[in-house]
Amino acid sequence: MKRPQHKYPFLLWSLLLIAISSCNGPAGTKTTGKDTTVAEAVKLKTANFQQTINDKKVKLYTLKNSTGASVAITNFGGRIVSLMVHDKNGVLTDVVLGHDGLTGYQTKPENYFGAIIGRYGNRIAKGKFTLAGKTYQLDINDGVNTLHGGFKGFYDQVFDAVQPDSSSLELTYTSKDGEGGYPGTLNVKVVYNVTADNAVRITYTATTDKITIINLTNHAYFNLNGEGKGSILNHLLTIRADAITPVDTTLIPTGQLQTVKNTPFDFTKAKTIGADINNQNEQLKNGKGYDHNFALNKHSLTQSVATVSSPNSGICMDIYTNEPGLQFYSGNFLTGKTHDGKGGKVYGYRSAFCLETQHFPNAPNQPAFASTVLKPGQTYHTVTEYKFSVNK
Repeated sequence: MKRPQHKYPFLLWSLLLIAISSCNGPAGTKTTGKDTTVAEAVKLKTANFQQTINDKKVKLYTLKNSTGASVAITNFGGRIVSLMVHDKNGVLTDVVLGHDGLTGYQTKPENYFGAIIGRYGNRIAKGKFTLAGKTYQLDINDGVNTLHGGFKGFYDQVFDAVQPDSSSLELTYTSKDGEGGYPGTLNVKVVYNVTADNAVRITYTATTDKITIINLTNHAYFNLNGEGKGSILNHLLTIRADAITPVDTTLIPTGQLQTVKNTPFDFTKAKTIGADINNQNEQLKNGKGYDHNFALNKHSLTQSVATVSSPNSGICMDIYTNEPGLQFYSGNFLTGKTHDGKGGKVYGYRSAFCLETQHFPNAPNQPAFASTVLKPGQTYHTVTEYKFSVNK
C-alpha cells in the first residue's frame, strides 16, 4: 500500500517557496569540544569490522579533514559505513545508512549499502550483451535481468587497501576474466578523499587485458536529517536534467529519452522528493516510486548536477561528476522490518535516497547510449564528488 503524500504546515510551505536550487555558504565548523572521529561519533566498534574474508583482511578505515568532517570505509565492498558532517547547529551528523559491523552486510543477499558497484552499475537486460562478435551471459540476480554486477559483484569483494594519509584511502581489486560472466581481467583502483571544503571525492580508474564493459558507481543511501531519522520525502531536490531514460516494468530503459517537463520527474527547479511521488504516472508505477536514470544536461566537473537539502538539519549536498547519468532512487524497497541499522535503528520505507552517478543502464544493448566499452590500452577514469554545506 502506498504511503500517503506528506502534508506540510503553512510555514514550511512558505519557506519552500523561497528555496533556491543550490546550497549556500561553507559547511559549519563548530565542534563539540574535541576532535570527534567517526568511530567515536556513531559508536562503531572497529573490532566488528576486523575479519578475514576470502583470505583477505578486512578493516575499518577513518578519513577526516580539519573541520571535523569524516568518513568511515570498510574494504569489504569499499563501503562507506558512516559519513559525518556538521548540521546547522554545528553538530556532527551521520548522513548515510549502514550497519554496526560486517555481519549486517554479509547476512543480507545483495546488500548494496555504501558499496562500490561493479563491474556494471545498474541493470543489463536479461544479463546478455554482445561484444566484438561474441555474446556473453551474466548472472541473473534481479528478476530476468542482471543488477549491479551479479551475485558476487564488487559489493561482495575484499579490496586491497592503503591509507597514504589521514584524508584519503586507496582501494584496489583485480576482477578475473569471466568473473560474473564479464570478459577480461579488470584492474580497478578507487580512491576516496575527504577534502578541505567538506566533500567526499571518489576517483575510479581501471584497465583491462581484453575488450569488456564497465560502469562503476557508489551506492550510498543518504538521509540528510541523519540516518535513521525518518522519511526523506521532505528533502528539497534539484536534478539538472531535462530528460530521463524511461523504463519498462522490469526497469530496463526503452532506449528513448523522455522529457521531464510537466511530469513528476521535473526536478529542474527545487521541490520536495515527496511532492509528486504518489502521482498516477506509469513510470512511477514501474519503479514503485523514483528509480530512474536522469540524462544529465551538459556539464563539467566544476558544475553541480544535483542538489539536495534537509530543512530539518540544514545539511545540503551538491553532486559533481563527469558521468552522463544519475540514478535517483527514493528508497522504495526499504521495509523497516528489522532493527539492524547502526545503533539498532530502523530503516523504514523511503527513509533514504540514492543518487548514483553512472553511464546509462543497459548501455551495452543500446547503441544510442554513450558507450561503456573498455579496450586494452585504454584507461577508464571517472570522478564523483559529494560536497556538503549548511543552509542556516
